[in-house]
Amino acid sequence: MGRLTGGDPSLLRRINSAVVLHALRAATVSPDGPEPGEGTGPGPAAGSLTDPLTDLTADRAPGFATLTDLTRVTGLSRPTVEGVVEGLAAEGLVVEVPAEEGGVRRQGRPARRFRFRAEAGHLLGIEIGAHRVAALLSDLDGRPLGSAVREVSEKASADERLERIRTAVADLLRRAGVARYSLRAVGVGSPGIVEADGTVHLCTALPGWTGLRLGERLRRSFRCPVLVENDANTAAVAEHWKGAAVGSDDVVFVLAGLSPGAGSLIGGRLHRGFGGAAGEIGALHLLGREATPEEVLSTTGEPLNPLDEDQVARVLALADAGDTHARAAVDRFVRRLVHDVAALVLALDPEVVVVGGWATGLDGVLGPLRDELARYCLRPPQVTQSLLGEAAVVTGALRLALDHVEKELFAVESTVTARRPVR
Repeated sequence: MGRLTGGDPSLLRRINSAVVLHALRAATVSPDGPEPGEGTGPGPAAGSLTDPLTDLTADRAPGFATLTDLTRVTGLSRPTVEGVVEGLAAEGLVVEVPAEEGGVRRQGRPARRFRFRAEAGHLLGIEIGAHRVAALLSDLDGRPLGSAVREVSEKASADERLERIRTAVADLLRRAGVARYSLRAVGVGSPGIVEADGTVHLCTALPGWTGLRLGERLRRSFRCPVLVENDANTAAVAEHWKGAAVGSDDVVFVLAGLSPGAGSLIGGRLHRGFGGAAGEIGALHLLGREATPEEVLSTTGEPLNPLDEDQVARVLALADAGDTHARAAVDRFVRRLVHDVAALVLALDPEVVVVGGWATGLDGVLGPLRDELARYCLRPPQVTQSLLGEAAVVTGALRLALDHVEKELFAVESTVTARRPVR
């Protein structure tokens, strides 16, 4: 919002506009809808994301507010509210709702009713992974309008992966009947250490990704801000928004795999660290010069390829079948994961630890993690599995875009995902 000073009518107008628009938007989301975590609807269509976000918002009907309502809620004078509403309507963000036909007739002119136009713009979340890319489209309320998933080879070049993203987004927009120019912000979740300008400082998971100016490359495809974030960070944001950590402001999300990563919220704010490398727990083995993550799950003494899911799947299948070497490898992996997570928990003291990623499919991960954290931590956190599953990263990417628009439209001073200014 900038520094508040006296004698600045333009700033005062912006504040009044934000206050009224925020009140209208709050009225738009009906309180009759399900709360986060309550109920589920039908399963997703073939080819779509498994996205709990759809179920959480599907039953929320648009509402409205009268000028009297807005005057009471905002504390502004009626002439001020009326002027602000007219200005917002001219911008296409507010529309007057016609009086319902067949309603009870009252004497005098009916009160004018208005609603926030969530359809006035759209938001996009993008997930970039080793084996797939995904996109999630929503309106300005964060209600999903469609999703797209495309498989991609772990050996694909940066250009090939980016082209896969572009085709997935183009198909999603076409199917949803949404024009590209209506996008107000795009959030992106990517592996690696991501700098504030969207450059990938370091990434070992994707070929050609280290040093990639990802934000700059993607901005060529959109006429709106593109916000790039580490994938574990976006998953943490998603679980805080619509998943297992709703209502908790101190959260650690563990993206568990051969080389695990973690995203953290401290006091309700995403914690990236000074250079964006906070949560890189996959590097903790370097402190003791222990076996690499690729060696921990190996049954042959030869390091696994961390991007070769078939190799990993074979080890897990052998362990399930009772193979002694495979079981020992899985036990080593679980012990390493517990060690890595415990180090982060001791440093941050979160209320809840959410575990996601493919390792959550391993039997016995959560139990040992709870036991070891109870053993080492002065105040053991709650340990739970991700509720969003494979949709966590793309859902968090959408939240990045929604946070940006909320700050822009509603003059929010700080959001969960707000970055400090680049110096």
